[in-house]
Amino acid sequence: MEGGAGLVGAQAAPADGLIKDTTTASFGADVVQESRKQPVLVDFWAPWCGPCKQLQPALEKVVAAAKGRVKLVKMNIDDHPSIAGQLGIQSIPAVIAFKDGQPVDGFMGAVPESKIVEFIDKVAGPGNAGAAIEDALAAAGEARAAGDLQGAVGIYSAVLAEEPGHPQASAALATLLLDAGQKDDALSVLEQVPADKAGHADMLAVKARLDLDAQVAGLGDPAALERRLAADPADHEARFDLALIQNARGDRAAATESLLAIVKADREWREDGARAQLLKFFEAWGMTDPATLAARRKLSSVLFS
Repeated sequence: MEGGAGLVGAQAAPADGLIKDTTTASFGADVVQESRKQPVLVDFWAPWCGPCKQLQPALEKVVAAAKGRVKLVKMNIDDHPSIAGQLGIQSIPAVIAFKDGQPVDGFMGAVPESKIVEFIDKVAGPGNAGAAIEDALAAAGEARAAGDLQGAVGIYSAVLAEEPGHPQASAALATLLLDAGQKDDALSVLEQVPADKAGHADMLAVKARLDLDAQVAGLGDPAALERRLAADPADHEARFDLALIQNARGDRAAATESLLAIVKADREWREDGARAQLLKFFEAWGMTDPATLAARRKLSSVLFS
């Protein structure tokens, strides 16, 4: 894996109000009363329990992706053994679903995420998967915008657990991994997308970025390119290569200005190559990205002035 520990394996932050710990004293309010509003899953666990540690992240992901159809309450039986004893729980992890104030179903062991999804559908009724995924993608976008990259990774991962190969979630997760320097992990995510979904706009944007990254790899020292431009402002080759490096560094505004300078000076250079490259940037950035919209306005001004 590139980039150290990175983002892969990061847990989503518990969704507000959907996931909490409980005690013997608060069990009545957190579980019995709350289950009269929607089903509540109670995860009985202990710190020494290895399978518990495997199950909890999967539980949290699926519950977060369910967007309020159920809540998850965790109870440490070492600290609070009486409730588990009353319910006759002999081994952990054990998950018991409460509905209308009563235990109605349950399972034991570290089951896979797909089985947790089936269990939630059983106790809460089938959800509107499409709407739930759209809500989850919106939540991930908000987390990303707020700088909570690990939270966004967790939500995108939960979407992919629900719908493997989902192109929008796959592209967004791969982009976050690329930003973190985890190229191998990003490629692994993209490989899971079915061929019939590879043409999705978000997937094309990630592939365009990978193409640009490969193009930039052998361009060399940007300082040397800037010295060439200082000596000869008409050195379009140097300015073009510098634009690629600026884009790779995330300076989209500078990359735009570099290519526009070539377009203004010589539309015939490389058969209008600077404009063609700028259009590739638009594809990689996304057609609704603010940098794309600003650059497109500037390009139109140059072309039609």
